[in-house]
Amino acid sequence: MSVSLKMDKIEYSAVIKFFVKEGLMPKEIHSKFIKVYEDSSPLFSTIKKWAAEFIRGHTSLRDDPCEGCPKSATTPEIIEQVHDMVLDDRQMKVCEIAEAIGISKECVGYILHEELDMKKLCARWVPRLLTADQKYTRMKISKQCLQRFNKNKTDLWINLLL
Repeated sequence: MSVSLKMDKIEYSAVIKFFVKEGLMPKEIHSKFIKVYEDSSPLFSTIKKWAAEFIRGHTSLRDDPCEGCPKSATTPEIIEQVHDMVLDDRQMKVCEIAEAIGISKECVGYILHEELDMKKLCARWVPRLLTADQKYTRMKISKQCLQRFNKNKTDLWINLLL
């Protein structure tokens, strides 16, 4: 019988820990997950990693904390600085922002992606989620530009050059 429910990481690691205590090998554990959870089962590499951790004596079901971005680099002031820089020049590179502010590229990436919810699109930083109105406005303007271009190609190029 298959179940289409998806477990969270803690539940997966708890089951893996149980099977390791039972003496099962990662391949056997993986086949049990596939049999029950099919597509929502964890990857074999994940099972192998956790099994090795539990065999070495790791007892926690959670990942060890990562170094990551220091909390001092994600202050509201620095987040605002990054945001202002991106709004001034949407083509700015992460390394340029990091150098200008004096924080690591990883921290700038964290601030852009997690704090400001932005992603790089066609070499520009844009908000990740657009409202329905914003999408409609962008589509409408794009259609108008396309119609104008199709109507008079030379007129559009002259205006772009000016």
